[in-house]
Amino acid sequence: MTQPMDPKLQELLDKQEIGEVIQRYCRTLDWLDEEGQASCYWPDAQIEYGFFTGAAKDFLPVVMETERSLARRWHMLSQPLIRFHSPTSASSECYGIFGGGRQQEDGSIAGDMIGGRYLDEWEKREEEWRIFARTYILDWKSPLASQPLFEPDPDFPLPTFKIDAGGHPRYREL
Repeated sequence: MTQPMDPKLQELLDKQEIGEVIQRYCRTLDWLDEEGQASCYWPDAQIEYGFFTGAAKDFLPVVMETERSLARRWHMLSQPLIRFHSPTSASSECYGIFGGGRQQEDGSIAGDMIGGRYLDEWEKREEEWRIFARTYILDWKSPLASQPLFEPDPDFPLPTFKIDAGGHPRYREL
């Protein structure tokens, strides 16, 4: 007979799982992994992003098309503050920074850096946590001009990947 898990230990494990979904959300947007992005939300989750209000199943094609239209995208979310309502229900808030750019007519890449916060409601179904409702709040926006191009720069020799479709050779299952 197995002993029940200590509730505080279970809460720590659940916080870790929720944090990993938040990281997967960022990563799958940046690498254009549609299946991975879908795994962050329950299909019936309610989404409010300003430019979109509705169910996650309808949001995913819209957000992925938006991300594919960018020459470069980068999402980072902070560690979330999480409050549990029950063993299968939680709320969280975290801050996010997004940078993205489109190829300009002159070949350069320019775009915006955006800061905001994510207000999420979570549900655990069959031992899996996913977002059940999300509201995004935009706090600020700043232009980003002259982003690095895709060719090597001898003055700043770091790799720059062109990720314009899912299945990039450097994308790894984690």
